[in-house]
Amino acid sequence: MAFDIQVVVDSSAPHELADWWAEALGWQVEPQDEAFISRMVQEGAATEADTMRHRDALVWRLGAAISSPEPGRPRVLFQRVPESKTVKNRLHLDVHVGPERREAEIARLLSLGAAELWRESQGPMQWATLADPEGNEFCVA
Repeated sequence: MAFDIQVVVDSSAPHELADWWAEALGWQVEPQDEAFISRMVQEGAATEADTMRHRDALVWRLGAAISSPEPGRPRVLFQRVPESKTVKNRLHLDVHVGPERREAEIARLLSLGAAELWRESQGPMQWATLADPEGNEFCVA
């Protein structure tokens, strides 16, 4: 039996990072159900401290997710953690844009707040390693 996966990214500001990645990838931030969240607080299953307002909407404080407009791609969840990033990622995302779009996409991502870390190549393959606003590495190939 095969399983579905979602990619989870630890974050200090998951809603802001989800917004950034949605813009970077052309994906959407998944809406959260404000009525359900309010009902969970009213029924005592959650507290006000479990919630926050983001972009004028009531959301769960713990995280935010993005999804592709095209079906079949894994969901990416940005989850709040108390510690900050301290070392290089052991897992990272590769954003495949193709050689003809690579430089334009790198420039666009840098204008959104990414930082360029280094460039590499192996045979005919070339890529740039960037970091998102929280320092998570990803490659553009």
